[in-house]
Amino acid sequence: MKVVSVLALMILISIGVSASDTDYIRVHFLYGSTPKREFKESETKWFGGKLGGHVGVEVGTDSILNFVPDGKFHVFQKKDDLHSLYTIHSFESFYSILGGESDLNKKTIFKVPITKSQRKLLDSLTKEYLILTPYDYSLFGMRCGAATYDILSRVGVLPMKSYSKTWKKIFYPKLLRKIMFSKARELGWEIETFPGSQTRNWERD
Repeated sequence: MKVVSVLALMILISIGVSASDTDYIRVHFLYGSTPKREFKESETKWFGGKLGGHVGVEVGTDSILNFVPDGKFHVFQKKDDLHSLYTIHSFESFYSILGGESDLNKKTIFKVPITKSQRKLLDSLTKEYLILTPYDYSLFGMRCGAATYDILSRVGVLPMKSYSKTWKKIFYPKLLRKIMFSKARELGWEIETFPGSQTRNWERD
């Protein structure tokens, strides 16, 4: 009985440590869209249309870290002339960054479990990237989807790749979203979805 009791106590302690070591991050996706024909007068065109959208990582309460252009838009990336910026947006400002009202825009949010050590790494990476952006924002280069993949890979959520392989694989947000849906099905991540208003044609998964 003593052996059984000791084993039970060890299991309970192990479960407690495991549970206390679990944290979560949320990965936010705003979908690309175009105005429906009958609403072209009231709805605006968005950058990228249905192949656009936006993505970022929630790093704190009402704080979404995301990668944006800053200055002249580059077609090809320039290592010595970075026109890019990592910035923090609130939930409302993130989901209205392309236009419209945040509550009316189509979105998907993945709740991803991480360890406390991964959280510390994310916090450190956030501070570093906010001070000094590591790469240019360009059409043929790093943009929001590839940049978010970079963050998730550096904290161990996704496999690490070179910058070149990252932006070529994640050319726009939907390609990252497909990876996230696949991982969510495999690992049981929670997913929140919001359909968006009926005044726009939204990209589909």
